[in-house]
Amino acid sequence: MTPTLRTQHGILELPAFLPDATRGVVRSLDAIDLERCGIPGLVVNTYHLMLHPGAKRIRQLGGCHHFMNWHKPILTDSGGFQIFSLIHQNPKYGSIRKNEIIFRTEIGGRKQLLTPEKSIRIQANLGADIMVCLDDCPKTDASDDENQLAVARTVAWAKLCKAEFDKLFDKKADDRPLLFAVIQGGTSFDLRRRCAEELLAMGFDGFGFGGWPLDAQRGLLTDTLSFTANLIPDEFPKYAMGIGKPENIAACFEMGYTLFDCALPTRDARHGRLFVFTDSHFSGFTDGSFYRAVYLQDSQHLHHSEPLSDICDCHCCRNYSLAYLHHLYMIGDSLASRLATIHNLRFYSMLMEKLKQRQTQYPVLDSDDKDMVGANNE
Repeated sequence: MTPTLRTQHGILELPAFLPDATRGVVRSLDAIDLERCGIPGLVVNTYHLMLHPGAKRIRQLGGCHHFMNWHKPILTDSGGFQIFSLIHQNPKYGSIRKNEIIFRTEIGGRKQLLTPEKSIRIQANLGADIMVCLDDCPKTDASDDENQLAVARTVAWAKLCKAEFDKLFDKKADDRPLLFAVIQGGTSFDLRRRCAEELLAMGFDGFGFGGWPLDAQRGLLTDTLSFTANLIPDEFPKYAMGIGKPENIAACFEMGYTLFDCALPTRDARHGRLFVFTDSHFSGFTDGSFYRAVYLQDSQHLHHSEPLSDICDCHCCRNYSLAYLHHLYMIGDSLASRLATIHNLRFYSMLMEKLKQRQTQYPVLDSDDKDMVGANNE
């Protein structure tokens, strides 16, 4: 049986890939495009939306679903990742304190304050179906001491987030969102275990892998990711945050992760890099040879009268040739971005369909009575 997440805006079948609608939009696409691509849900960026147009303004306008005309699940991040990235890049942008982050916006330099409680309130104002606790995301080369501090903060902030969440939402309400916590700890198995155990004891609806998932050579931190996945009981959804390469998604799925998001497919589409399955049987699952990349700028495509992929059913492949896509890209027309983004997102939704077919071989949940997550475990 396919594991699922029950949300107030529908059931999310797992595994699922949620594109990043960073500022409330998947660039160049509307809600109809996304539905036709088979997209089951979106991730919106709390940091960017709190700055413009503002979470309270979005709430006044009916929440993100009404604002975006999107009626399927929406996951909101905590807003912390972008702020920590700014501060790690240059300390002048802010400072991290015991229970708050003080920062200045990259554009305009306005002083802002983010606390665990405020992060939850902002996500509530956005109308999220799935919310994420504010966590301390250390820099990629953090020392052992810095990772220990990040774990301590992540656990303490998760407790504050959950307390605020429980104040805002009735535990028995049908429209109660889901709340995920994030497991930090760098590459230390001891810290990962400590963080996971303390978060599990609090009772959350799902858990994400926190921190940078790649090494210095941009290879997947397989050992750390796998170890962290095994710390999370299979009854919970396991969120591989920010992992987007198709082969990395496939590898993380085999570890037990069932929820993914990344800006990679949409960003690559705008830059003319498209993904194509190598055959209809999805061979080469473990080595990444199940797909290849097509670069629209290659001049050889001008002679290609066939679609980009003959096994893809997206609007782009059903109606346009690769030669036409190449032409649109070379003249800089916005239609190239739209069609390329449609194709890449359909590739990712097809990838999820292929993973669902492997579900019986790589089960995520243990039994039928654990096939529906969303009861806000206490």
